[in-house]
Amino acid sequence: MRELLKKHRELLRFAVVGGISFVITMSVNYGLKFTVLRTHPVTALIVGVLVATIFSYVANREWSFRTRGGRERAHEAALFFLISGVALGLNALPQWFSRYVLDLQAPHLTAFGVEVADFVSGIVIGTLLGTVFRWWAFKKWVFPEEDARVVRVADDPDIQDRKAA
Repeated sequence: MRELLKKHRELLRFAVVGGISFVITMSVNYGLKFTVLRTHPVTALIVGVLVATIFSYVANREWSFRTRGGRERAHEAALFFLISGVALGLNALPQWFSRYVLDLQAPHLTAFGVEVADFVSGIVIGTLLGTVFRWWAFKKWVFPEEDARVVRVADDPDIQDRKAA
């Protein structure tokens, strides 16, 4: 099991950052949706995703993909936010479709029904689409080269494990 975890360390870290980003997205989304953006649920979701994306860049660069790179930092950041913008669209698309194409909103649904439809379409399906796209695109374009950044051995227990093996 330990070898499997080591093999997929980068994916696991990406998932942890994604989980924290998910909590940030949910908190901001529902905080805005139930207060100042009551009539603009898609906008509330977009703002939540944007706040989480800023956190995600720092956490992914410094932890998930800390040894990957191959680009100058400004170029890397620009690509990260460009890809995150595409992922934001993918994230919002299912909720937009649910609300405005399928018309899953009041008066056709109860308030509870609207919340369930928004949660499933925007939070579950949208987050899944955005996450799969981000994982693929970050590895392909933002952090394309393995071992491109130097990490001090004393600061990285993973490298110490590799040297001991």
